[in-house]
Amino acid sequence: MELKRVVVTGMGVITPIGNNVGTFWQNLQVGTNGVGPLTLIDPGPHKTKIVAEVKDFDPADYIDRKEVRRMERFTQFALVAADEAIVDSGIDLSSVDRDYFGAIVASGIGGMPTFEKQYLNYLEGGPRKVSPFFVPMLISDISAGYISIKHGLKGINYCTTSACASASHAIGEAFHAIRTSRAIGMLAGGSEASISNMALSGFNALQALSTRNDDPATASRPFDLHRDGFVIGEGGGILLLEELEHAKSRQAKIYGEIVGVGFTADAYHITAPIPGGDGAMRAMNIAMRDAGIAPEQVEYINAHGTSTPYNDKVETEAIRKSFGEYACKLAVSSTKSMIGHLLGASGAVEAVATLLGLCHGIIHPTINYETPDPECDLNYTPNKAIKKNFTWALSNSFGFGGHNVCLAFKKFTE
Repeated sequence: MELKRVVVTGMGVITPIGNNVGTFWQNLQVGTNGVGPLTLIDPGPHKTKIVAEVKDFDPADYIDRKEVRRMERFTQFALVAADEAIVDSGIDLSSVDRDYFGAIVASGIGGMPTFEKQYLNYLEGGPRKVSPFFVPMLISDISAGYISIKHGLKGINYCTTSACASASHAIGEAFHAIRTSRAIGMLAGGSEASISNMALSGFNALQALSTRNDDPATASRPFDLHRDGFVIGEGGGILLLEELEHAKSRQAKIYGEIVGVGFTADAYHITAPIPGGDGAMRAMNIAMRDAGIAPEQVEYINAHGTSTPYNDKVETEAIRKSFGEYACKLAVSSTKSMIGHLLGASGAVEAVATLLGLCHGIIHPTINYETPDPECDLNYTPNKAIKKNFTWALSNSFGFGGHNVCLAFKKFTE
């Protein structure tokens, strides 16, 4: 079978540092902090009182008010980001064969706030108080469904759920669909809006969240010696992927090319990565092999970089194993240092950041990097963006359950 080339022609985001790609990219370059005090729920009972919330977002600016009331926040993010990606791509969907145009949109958790609210309704008034929209608002796949319905996309349509690797799995699956001629175009990415009482309680019970409540601006500090946990965030990112010849036939602008994907499992633990980072290492190696490149050709890695003590150490070990002595010559950075951890959406927003870096020749910083950790000894692009024209990049995503994804990107050339 002839494998098709897959390019990215449109992108859309909703993030804690910008509700469109342009604003997001401007703030990413200068190291804008998106973390602040918790306002979406009462912070009182929670050990962690800092989060990375999406700001200045009114869904009614984009979606009919009646529909907004029937739609969870994570779905709103996905729908708005998908619309931006479509407009950004310049594609006229009425002119394409929509039997071969689809959507794979991830969510790691889905509508947890809706579950909490409707369960309280049940406790107060019994089954009759539960909304008929409870289930369709809750389920993780509904974002892909809404996008398909709105745009008449009749091709591949589903959701990937693999914790914090969810969105990268979605992009990888969409890539495979186009590469093997099962689709000509796909909207792929993820969305998450799980800043809720149960999510905060659960992650705090795991001791996974930062409790740097007195200084939210520096709470997310990947690879820094004094990191104490991740900061939960919210948002969404959608990429429009196309088969290269289809994109060229309509003279589309091209952000970059997806050239390889690595999927692996740690087969080790429900929350902790395997010591030494074997699963992450194999994901990177598979992605590079799939792309047909040697490790020495990779110039940048957008790290998973969560700001948790163990995960950052293990990812560093995995990079060292994959790249050997060359690891010290790589530029590495963590988008999460600015936007927190978007859970199931993180891989999509980080893919956008990686592609923007490829296009503009800029590697965004890892902010809040103050004290080097002897166990995290790579070049994490501390605190200030660097100008660097580069051709090949990787983006890592790892999730609870031992799920590992590495996406390989290339600057587009004929």
